[in-house]
Amino acid sequence: MKEILLANETFGMAAEQFDRTAEFLELNESVRERCKWPKRMLSFSLPVHMDDGRTEVFFGHRVQHHLSRGPVKGGIRYHPSVEIGEVAALAMWMNWKCALMKLPYGGAKGGIACNPREMSLGEQERLTRRFAQELLPFIGEDIDIPAPDVGTNAQTMAWIVDTASTQAGRFTPGVVTGKPLELQGSAGRTQATGHGVAFTATRALSRLGVKTNNASAVVQGFGNVGSYAAETLMFDGVKVKGVSDVSGAIWNDNGLDICGLRQHVMKTGSVVGFDNSEAIDPQEMMIQKVDVLAPCAMERAISKVMAEKLQCRVLAEGANGPTTPEADAIIEERGDIFLIPDVMCNAGGVTVSYFEWVQNLQRFSWTEREVISKLETLMAATFDRLVAFAEARKCGHRVAALALGIKEVADVKKTRGLYP
Repeated sequence: MKEILLANETFGMAAEQFDRTAEFLELNESVRERCKWPKRMLSFSLPVHMDDGRTEVFFGHRVQHHLSRGPVKGGIRYHPSVEIGEVAALAMWMNWKCALMKLPYGGAKGGIACNPREMSLGEQERLTRRFAQELLPFIGEDIDIPAPDVGTNAQTMAWIVDTASTQAGRFTPGVVTGKPLELQGSAGRTQATGHGVAFTATRALSRLGVKTNNASAVVQGFGNVGSYAAETLMFDGVKVKGVSDVSGAIWNDNGLDICGLRQHVMKTGSVVGFDNSEAIDPQEMMIQKVDVLAPCAMERAISKVMAEKLQCRVLAEGANGPTTPEADAIIEERGDIFLIPDVMCNAGGVTVSYFEWVQNLQRFSWTEREVISKLETLMAATFDRLVAFAEARKCGHRVAALALGIKEVADVKKTRGLYP
């Protein structure tokens, strides 16, 4: 199984990051091996009745990286590229992210290899409910709490809640987070990840002495994370000059109207053709001279070649694993880019998911203002701790973030011991 995981380039990238950090921390070999590999990997075949009358079999996965610090937490993504190695890598990153943020969770991730853009709402619902039925023995508020990710949303979570509640014979809202508000979801959850990306980016600009009303940004990806990151940056006074999605990229040197762009995307399904913008090559957009570059799409978006051409001052990783190890080495060697690594930058989503979980356990709700205030307080403290660690240990921000997270997990492993 190790060979299968390492054959996947995304897991290989996550494992390479872990090995480098483990060497930095001088972790004991026994603890190192226990921290590295997933606790549980589940794969399911999911037959679904399609609208045209045929039956199609999809394949879904759920990986639980560690349960040593509490129940595991992580999203479910629907995307054609989903496979077990990718899911395991995302679960590993989520583990370090939760530990870095000091949330009482281990990391998990799930996904189904499908293209939701080509499926009707009914087909997505049947697929989701079948997946939920297979997952039910392995998820729950004390075991594993899924959430939305790429290709899924609050409606997806609502179907899982309903499936779980039907089986339990009672309402079980704590089985997932990222739910609609009427199902005891949390205010502020939808925008949490993107808000966190923008919040950490503006905090980095402040450390560099750049005022937000003089700053510019480019956002790759205009899904949930990218759209809210772009919107929050705009509200903070930053000119968002470029935005891209799977269909193309647009540019306005004076700054795009992100609220208007959101309406355009809702109508057309794409950023392309937005008023007061011009088309630009998506790769060229990434290397324009701006203060903030926020890759908020898929992993491995920034290659070695691109890293050499980047002109941003802050690289805010809204996506998971957007920078390859080769690109990482170049960015670290350059020393002129303030990197906010993914496990810090996009932690807003899991943090507010934690708040939602707590609210569900207490059967008590907080206002959006309370949620966002608590999120910013926690992210600010973690950001400052990360930067202080990097300066004290004279290491890059990625190593610092991973070291803080991995050490937290390793310490728990050592304290609990090895059974039997």
